Amino acid sequence: MDLWMLYALMKKSRLFEEAVAQLWQRGLISGEMHLGTGEEAIIAGIVSQLMPGDAMAVDHRGTAAFLMRGIDPVALLREMLGREDGLCGGRGGHMHLYSKEHLAASSGIVGAAGPRAVGFALAAQYLRPASVAIAFFGEGAMNQGMLLESLNLAAVWNLPVIFVCKDDGWAIITQPQEAARGDMGERVHGLGVNYVAVDGLDVDAVWSAGSQAIERARTGGGPTFLHNRCVHLEGHFLGYELLRVTRRPFQELPKLTVPVLRSFLRKGGGSLKERLAGMKMILSKLWSTMRDPREDENNDPIIRLRQRLMVDPGRLNEVDQNALTEISAVLSAALVEVTR
Repeated sequence: MDLWMLYALMKKSRLFEEAVAQLWQRGLISGEMHLGTGEEAIIAGIVSQLMPGDAMAVDHRGTAAFLMRGIDPVALLREMLGREDGLCGGRGGHMHLYSKEHLAASSGIVGAAGPRAVGFALAAQYLRPASVAIAFFGEGAMNQGMLLESLNLAAVWNLPVIFVCKDDGWAIITQPQEAARGDMGERVHGLGVNYVAVDGLDVDAVWSAGSQAIERARTGGGPTFLHNRCVHLEGHFLGYELLRVTRRPFQELPKLTVPVLRSFLRKGGGSLKERLAGMKMILSKLWSTMRDPREDENNDPIIRLRQRLMVDPGRLNEVDQNALTEISAVLSAALVEVTR
């Protein structure tokens, strides 16, 4: 394991997604934007170990995985800009990406990474022995039937697939305890799949767990489920309302409280008990977000790793500068015909 190589991948990914965010805020990228900032350790720890012939199925936060897999960043960015010369002809946006050369596919359909990865793994058994398939998804996908069926099928057929769950504790505005009962590890074990809990903010831990799972799959040991805890630094998507309220309360709270109070006091509709329950739920969501884990630098995987690499500040600054130079060049190349 090379921590410097992993840091370079993570840093480049962060700078790329920060550039994407700026383009989105300028209106050059349309639609919702789901960034993977905060997931870099999980993606780097797994993707850095993939070999030619390995496949990956990614969720709607596919940018980092595609970038770290070596897919042309200019083509990626032009795809998000809706350009015909983008990776998928400008028709996939940032959620529906595909690269046949790299056996990589992403989808905005929650849970779809499971069936895709199982398909990749089944093909690998016949066409590419010792190859593996990776499925990346959030914890909310664990309530989708097709993902549970994929886990079961992978176990029954002993497929070389690694299920990588990126758990930030929020499914948009729903927290896990409100949507599922029981322990995730027990659910996975119940389907016959090996389960490993991982600190998704520690690239060292992810790499080690991923290494064992990948080797196990390559040698016929079957599927593994890696449950990685992480923090999405921008919430579910850019402009996430709960984060706007916590970061700019004086500007955002009136937009929320005034219509809520009007609805609460309006005649007709639900009973007082029902209205109080709704108000309690809203306040609970806001309170949960006010205790924002994003404000703790220990929850940023890049800052965590950077602190470990400060033993060589000169080399660290060089890696940072190289990443900045590379992403600046990508940005210039992707925008050259847009800004004329």
